[in-house]
Amino acid sequence: MLVAIGLVMVLSSSSVEEIQAGSSPFAAVVSQSMFAVLGLVAMLVAARLPPVFWRRVAPVVVVVAAGLESLVLTPLGVGVGGNTNWIRLAPGVQGQPSEFGKIALVLWCALVLASKHKVIHQPLRWGLPLALGVLPVIGFVLAGGDLGTTMVMLLVVAGTIFAAGVPLRHLGLLAVVGLVGVAVAASTGNRVERINAFLTGNTDRQGTGYQATSGLYALASGGLTGLGLGGSRQKWSWLPEAHNDFIFAILGEELGLVGTLVVLALFVVFGWCCARVVRRSKDLFAAVLVAGVMVWVLGQAAVNIAVVIGLAPVLGVPLPLISAGGSALLCTLIGVGLVLSCARHSPGAQAALSARPGLVRRSLAVVSRGGRR
Repeated sequence: MLVAIGLVMVLSSSSVEEIQAGSSPFAAVVSQSMFAVLGLVAMLVAARLPPVFWRRVAPVVVVVAAGLESLVLTPLGVGVGGNTNWIRLAPGVQGQPSEFGKIALVLWCALVLASKHKVIHQPLRWGLPLALGVLPVIGFVLAGGDLGTTMVMLLVVAGTIFAAGVPLRHLGLLAVVGLVGVAVAASTGNRVERINAFLTGNTDRQGTGYQATSGLYALASGGLTGLGLGGSRQKWSWLPEAHNDFIFAILGEELGLVGTLVVLALFVVFGWCCARVVRRSKDLFAAVLVAGVMVWVLGQAAVNIAVVIGLAPVLGVPLPLISAGGSALLCTLIGVGLVLSCARHSPGAQAALSARPGLVRRSLAVVSRGGRR
């Protein structure tokens, strides 16, 4: 449902500027639809592979992810909005390797923390192996200046560490280190201007505060039920990145408070299902893996929505499963496939799948049986 809502909103929010650029009004949504189909296929394939497979390939995925991310520092790197976090694959075709890096992070963290669970109270015993995969993946993103993605990745690492049962005092120490890294990244480039604009209430409406203010205008115009699909005024070249980072503002303008609450409710359902899988799983690797994906999707959604409603400075983080962006949608759906893989191999899942006719009934049976013991 989130992907379907996203496709509708990408079409609505991008059509005007596509026409202005001399393209088809359906150009953006056709591209997004292709990645949605590819992502759903990849999700189903990932769901069919057992957690033991993902445990084995985790080191390879981390190495590949770090290698891809390092390309942003080469001539293949492409800078957008002050961040160099894309690579040009071909003329007119570019991808964001940091999205694949999020998959690598959840797999690596789950592998290390599950294998070191007997020494989880000794931070050096699990911290050093964890850093071998985490530091390169996050380091290349930080080197490219992408503060928003760095924050999401740090949330993923913190979420997996918490799910693995690491003592809170050790988690607090890592949080301090992460905050220092974020502070260093925030003190460079145009990020200082964005933070200053946020702290001063985005009063510079013709400068750095323009995008944030326009997003609030869109939300305010929507009211309770919205202006109707296609009725947005801010998408007429008033709101930058209307189909990407600020698509939630257009959603609120066209579908109103009701539409935004529906989207929030769907994210809550996703989080509830992930939490059920974590609680029921007897395999620590699967539990940490699902927790990582849950923090990835919900944490990124929270950061995006906080930016749009004015609770955080503009960070350039898309709304998962809804914002335009092929590599982001593809990798997020693969992450959902990892959750499904762990759910299919959790206690009682296979019996529920075989005993209940119909896709919906089987799905409900899987997420509602038992509890973690």
